[in-house]
Amino acid sequence: MRQPACSDLRDVKGQEGVKRVLEIAAAGGHNLILCGPPGSGKSMLAQRLPGLLPALSARELLEVSQIQSVAGLLERGRLSRARPFRAPHHSASMASLVGGGLKARPGEVSLAHNGVLFLDELPEFPAQVLDSLRQPLEAGEAIVSRANRHVRYPARFQLIGAMNPCKCGGGPGESACRRGPKCALNYQSRLSGPFVDRIDLFFDVAPVTAMDLALPAPSEGSEAAAARVAEARQAQAERFEGAGSDTRRPLNADAPVPELDRIAAPDAAGNALLADAAARLSLTARAYHRVLKVARTIADLDGSDGVRRIHLAEALSYRRRLPGSEDSPARASLAR
Repeated sequence: MRQPACSDLRDVKGQEGVKRVLEIAAAGGHNLILCGPPGSGKSMLAQRLPGLLPALSARELLEVSQIQSVAGLLERGRLSRARPFRAPHHSASMASLVGGGLKARPGEVSLAHNGVLFLDELPEFPAQVLDSLRQPLEAGEAIVSRANRHVRYPARFQLIGAMNPCKCGGGPGESACRRGPKCALNYQSRLSGPFVDRIDLFFDVAPVTAMDLALPAPSEGSEAAAARVAEARQAQAERFEGAGSDTRRPLNADAPVPELDRIAAPDAAGNALLADAAARLSLTARAYHRVLKVARTIADLDGSDGVRRIHLAEALSYRRRLPGSEDSPARASLAR
């Protein structure tokens, strides 16, 4: 599935917060989960992410074409510089998602290589299937082992998930869940801790109001946001190239942990905020480093050479919170 070229952020009224987090995800190659009630526009907004991404480079185009050729999806040798956008149904099996079958064919994670893998209704995927994504998300490749063959397929993709807050939908007003936070907690608990730990950004999508729909169309669309994304990505490419890094994708999301001390060291105020928030949120080492990577991306979009407190505060505000919890520690600390 590829995203139609007509999809533009200018078509979306309201949801400025989601547009902001989509821009951050596109700029740094970060994984993102959008959580909100039915009808809030989660899927529609996620499908506009490819419009913010730059065209495939010559090397990326070759890699994508080779995978499509192996999968039998390269029709009449037609090539496209549009980034792959794959959106499998939540009934997809582990083999179809990661790869496998009798001929060890590439799965959705490899077909989304250098592009986007969009999983709608995320908790409806079987837990075992979602956990099978952990290795490709971490290593950037999918390993398919069979009795007669052992194949490694590239699988460096950007994961975007969308989900309702609870099984009942959890909408506003009369459609609100009557079972309380327990319903949301049980539903969101279908996502395992190790899987969630590999997600950089979490955003609660608010319902669209009648007032939002009555507003005129936004003056800024995907083209302006894509220009900022391209500028931020160029800054990342120059930073990694200048350091002689062998990072496969010159994006903050793929920055090696040893590099973070050089590229994302916060200022004194940012260090204090991060230490406080890490203790309150009980961040794992992986989550801690992902916060730094997101903050570095926000700084790149801001045109800042260094990572400051305000960048870390925004990055921390995108960490996952359990249903019914208090406001983000980052925001509370920032208010002080």
